[in-house]
Amino acid sequence: MPGRDRRELAAIFAGGVVGALLRVALAQTGGGMAPGWPWVTFAENILGTFLLGYFATRLQERLPLSAYRRPLLGTGFCGAFTTFSTVQVELLTMLDAHRYGLALAYAASSLALGYASVHLATLLVRRARTIA
Repeated sequence: MPGRDRRELAAIFAGGVVGALLRVALAQTGGGMAPGWPWVTFAENILGTFLLGYFATRLQERLPLSAYRRPLLGTGFCGAFTTFSTVQVELLTMLDAHRYGLALAYAASSLALGYASVHLATLLVRRARTIA
């Protein structure tokens, strides 16, 4: 890949490995793909969106710019830790079980709490800046 920074790709890879291993470890603590509320995936995605908001804001506004922190933490770690493809499979499982209300609640709350967690993380980073 001409023109690609191999160190940036290595940062994405390293962050992705850590994020994916943590996600798999947490997923193994939960149940299978039952048509009920998938708490582990839900928690991983909300935590992941919070961390993404925190990292993006802190790295952009509070720390000196770095070519490798954002790819490591944002693209690599958060990208592998969150698992929105699993959300799709879980939603299909709920729909196949005719649990339409649950599927709607899961999709809506995942989106709403995901956006809220990014917003909260951003506010916390910015508030810490004004206090410090």
